Amino acid sequence: MKTTNFFRSLFILLLSFGMWQQASAQVANWRPYDQDGVNVFEPAKDMNTTFEKRFLRVGGSFTQQYQGLEHGNSADEILGPDGSNLNALYDLGSGFNLATANLNLDFQIEDGIRVSLENYMSSRHHSEFWVKGGYIQVDKLPMFNNSDWFDKYLRVKIGHMEVNYGDQHFRRTDNGNAIWNPFVGNYVMDAFATEVGGEVYAFPTENFMVMVGASNGLINGGVKEGTRKPSIYSKLAFDKQLNETTRFRLSGSIYMNSESGRNTLYGGDRTGSRFYEVMESAASQGDFSGRLNPGFTTNVTSFQINPFVKVQGFELFATYEQSQGYASSDPRKEGAENPEKRQVSQIAVEGIYRFLPREQVYVGARYNTVTGALSSRITDGSEEPMDLTVNRMEIAAGWFPTPNLLLKLSYVDQQYKDYPSENIFNEGYFKGVMVEASVGF
Repeated sequence: MKTTNFFRSLFILLLSFGMWQQASAQVANWRPYDQDGVNVFEPAKDMNTTFEKRFLRVGGSFTQQYQGLEHGNSADEILGPDGSNLNALYDLGSGFNLATANLNLDFQIEDGIRVSLENYMSSRHHSEFWVKGGYIQVDKLPMFNNSDWFDKYLRVKIGHMEVNYGDQHFRRTDNGNAIWNPFVGNYVMDAFATEVGGEVYAFPTENFMVMVGASNGLINGGVKEGTRKPSIYSKLAFDKQLNETTRFRLSGSIYMNSESGRNTLYGGDRTGSRFYEVMESAASQGDFSGRLNPGFTTNVTSFQINPFVKVQGFELFATYEQSQGYASSDPRKEGAENPEKRQVSQIAVEGIYRFLPREQVYVGARYNTVTGALSSRITDGSEEPMDLTVNRMEIAAGWFPTPNLLLKLSYVDQQYKDYPSENIFNEGYFKGVMVEASVGF
């Protein structure tokens, strides 16, 4: 869709809907895009917001970074057809990265029923305006006189939407939306995907939630005949404010896809990474530098456990994750009826201390490590892929001048371990300073 046509259609939509957001209008069962959305996971059931009439809330998120990173490696010189060294790294300097932007449209169409349309206006991986996804969320059944059995305890989401696997995706940067992330980078192995499907939530008590979801297992839709099966995933979470100063949350998630043509649980972010051109070849660069995608495009089984504790201004969030699967192009899959899956694990621990009124300033640190058979084609001479390790430490400080504006300063140091000498990541590293400014409303 051309940009001109999109904005013409958007203008017509706004007129037909009747009004813009009003001061008295509130979106129910929704996560704010500003500081109020920090440390919000699944929104709690909202039984208090009064529905008056349909309305549209227009929101946006914008982020700009200054990057001052350096990188290096010790890989062997491997010459390409033109005589250049394929393991030579990109000539990395300092400068401003491309600004990223999101447009968020939230429609309250009925009491307890809202529609979300999420859009990327500018991103590293795509320069054009495009739609991330959209879904309808049902928390009440006004067509059935708001039955208590549903309104108090159940929620349904249907659409092309972000898969609710794990809790880390609630704290990651999503293109222009960076206010919820206290750091600049996302995880080294970034579990994030948008798929077509539905999720059913149950809230049997105020502090307990269970969710079951099913999706097509693909980043896009598709009707071509072939072998593909849906993804099934689930989450259990306990979240309680123990007293005035202490909150505790513990969640466990699992995601399973028995066969897919191109599953993207660890490659579903189509916007690109925050660390531009790090550890990229001088001959060719990609848009996801600094991350590792294990390439599990089929037969994926992953689980993630996330504890979260907040005591006054101090918060601790951690992730333990294990995943297994393989890609259709893995060498040991060829000719095998039951190929052996590759396995990887990820651990991340972050501590944040927020202080001053409304917790407007914070300091924090995150350690993230990934290890396992990250590539089917890096072997020790046998058919078995080697276990590889990548470690990252990121130290950050941030300031909310207003609830809609966040300024971050971050130092990052990432190390690549166990890669063979012929690989570009051999004894690789990148490190340095990032400065980021984010707006969310």
